[in-house]
Amino acid sequence: MFRWEYPSGGEGFWGPVTSTIDWCEENYVVSHYVAEWSNTVTNTIFIMSALYTIYCVLRNRFETRFLLIGLTYCLVGVGSWLFHMTLKYRFQLLDELPMIYAMCVPCWSLITEIFETFTDNSGPLSRFKQVFIASLILATTSGVTVVYLIVKNATIHQAFFGCLIGVVAFSSAYMVINYVKDPIQKKNLYHSMIMGATFFMSGYAVWLMDIHLCSLWRFIRREYLLLPLGLLLELHGWWHVLTGLGIYYYIVYLEYLRLITTEHLDDYLFIWRYGFVPELVPADHKICTKYSLTFRGPYVKSKND
Repeated sequence: MFRWEYPSGGEGFWGPVTSTIDWCEENYVVSHYVAEWSNTVTNTIFIMSALYTIYCVLRNRFETRFLLIGLTYCLVGVGSWLFHMTLKYRFQLLDELPMIYAMCVPCWSLITEIFETFTDNSGPLSRFKQVFIASLILATTSGVTVVYLIVKNATIHQAFFGCLIGVVAFSSAYMVINYVKDPIQKKNLYHSMIMGATFFMSGYAVWLMDIHLCSLWRFIRREYLLLPLGLLLELHGWWHVLTGLGIYYYIVYLEYLRLITTEHLDDYLFIWRYGFVPELVPADHKICTKYSLTFRGPYVKSKND
């Protein structure tokens, strides 16, 4: 009653596969209208966390750079949804290209912050210098995009995406080590970074296992788990869930670091909802959930307790 055999799959509503990548999940086994069911619906986590990020940015009136990060982050989720639903090449590009362009925004933000620390005054860089740095990053990314579109080798996209992640990670770590002195602030930043990295690296691990051990997962799903339990062993879907959560932690980390380095932290409170979900809220904001001021720390008692 509660489990059923995998169908043979085959061609569905969207026609032949035109993407250069077809993941381990078998096509059209759940719905005639969705090529890869698990890989599609797991993008809900990505999109929801991106929308919540955008909401927090607007509520807190953060700089436009963080709104751009949230919007591009959401675009990645939408593009990935369409790609896995259709397995069409045009939507594959809508999944892959926003990933590298989304990483350009925090990359530009951190590089400008590092340059600001090297200037004699503590004010922001001139608009010309900010635009110049942005233009260099955009030109490099555009060049890589052209090469990728010509060669159509996914390794180019993946390698450049990894390079951008490395720039963001090392630049933010440099800022924390050299310019954050308060021990509580450092502790919160480190915990946010570690949690984000843990989610992301866990997602990367299951992404690799999905690629290199695909025949094993298909055998287990078809012979032992069947449907719908087999959907839980779609590892590329777990990549979406884990990276979606990890990126949220890292965005909060970048927002917090920006407030510290620009000395605007007095207007905000850094909290851990339920002890493990970080968020920045206005200092006078009413917090309706349990929260602590440090990772897994004691809950703050409200005035009514």
